[in-house]
Amino acid sequence: MNQDTPPSDPQPQTAGQATQFLTRAAPAEAATREDHEAEQLAIEIARLFHDDKCSQIVVLDVRGLSPITNYLVIGSGTSDRQMRSVLDHAVELAEGRGTPPHSVTKDAGAHWLIADFVDIVVHIFEPNTRAHYDLEMLWGDAREIAWTRPGHQ
Repeated sequence: MNQDTPPSDPQPQTAGQATQFLTRAAPAEAATREDHEAEQLAIEIARLFHDDKCSQIVVLDVRGLSPITNYLVIGSGTSDRQMRSVLDHAVELAEGRGTPPHSVTKDAGAHWLIADFVDIVVHIFEPNTRAHYDLEMLWGDAREIAWTRPGHQ
């Protein structure tokens, strides 16, 4: 075989090449694991919303649709106090899983609260504000992720 011609077999030829081949594959595996962990955290946050009496809870997979995040968790609250408490609980849950928020936004009237965990963005709305902004319609192409616990509605 001519040394100037690359081998036609794409498989590694030596142990060193095999290690290099596996090392190059590792980032994709790590990304898949991180996506799974982010999805699981988004589901846990949605369940926390439910436990804290939010309504109309959805988890949207916006990977490939949004350049800034992978998952959205959206819920409606019943009062200023309840919404702030739910957001605080979501931050505590994420921090307990090693995912502190990049930013948290609480408007003065508690109409729309946001916690940005980079891979997950959490939105808690007052119902009329939610209807006005209609994020579910904006992200209509996103896949909705089932979040309810087995055996629960």
